[in-house]
Amino acid sequence: MFSLQNKVALITGASRGIGEEVAKLYAQAGAHVIVSSRKQEGVELVAEKIRKNGGKATALACHIGDQGAIESLISKIKQDMGTIDILVNNAAANPYFGHILDTPLSALKKTIEVNIEGYFLMSQLAGQMMREAGGGCIINTASVNGVTPGPMQGIYSITKAAIISMTKAFAKECAPQNIRVNAVLPGLTDTKFASALTSNDAMLKQIVPMIPMNRMAQPEEIAGAFLFLASPAASYITGVNLPVDGGILI
Repeated sequence: MFSLQNKVALITGASRGIGEEVAKLYAQAGAHVIVSSRKQEGVELVAEKIRKNGGKATALACHIGDQGAIESLISKIKQDMGTIDILVNNAAANPYFGHILDTPLSALKKTIEVNIEGYFLMSQLAGQMMREAGGGCIINTASVNGVTPGPMQGIYSITKAAIISMTKAFAKECAPQNIRVNAVLPGLTDTKFASALTSNDAMLKQIVPMIPMNRMAQPEEIAGAFLFLASPAASYITGVNLPVDGGILI
């Protein structure tokens, strides 16, 4: 029911955190995972861990804020692997932590380039391959911030809300092509990416009491939702934005 045997899965932002845990879990479920992130050495380390545990993994660096890099990545995968069965859009940018009125233009552009333009182009190009192959699955990493904006995270929250809408739009139009599109909305998770919050005691004292489970998540606790949505167990699920948040959105 949860097997990904013989599937080709591309996971972006997979050099650490949630992306790394998803890549490991997919490999355990039988997929050949393509571990991708900006730096080759980072994704190679993750791919090597997977191979040492008996899994199948390929490391391919790609900056998803760069259209040319995305096009090259998808072209290489098509040439080497034939298709992509599962795409996990997990790479993200959050370069600015501060008041929304003081957001630098450079941070605005970077966050939009990665979190919206990058996700859209990755989904479009991978989706075209899936359409040719007869179907596939796309899973986006959104955030609870896309539902309720996080403090001092204005533009990041705005882009995550866009990903929630993007998920629904792709799901609706791609369902006839047998392409399922869903999103996972993590809550506060103990990753380097979230270190602006997790290493800030004052912020934690504000946020953690708002979480019914009264703690942040570990990355491996988020990964299971990605396995479920990619697996045959979710074969009739599309357009869903699934919170994995300890109850904060209740």
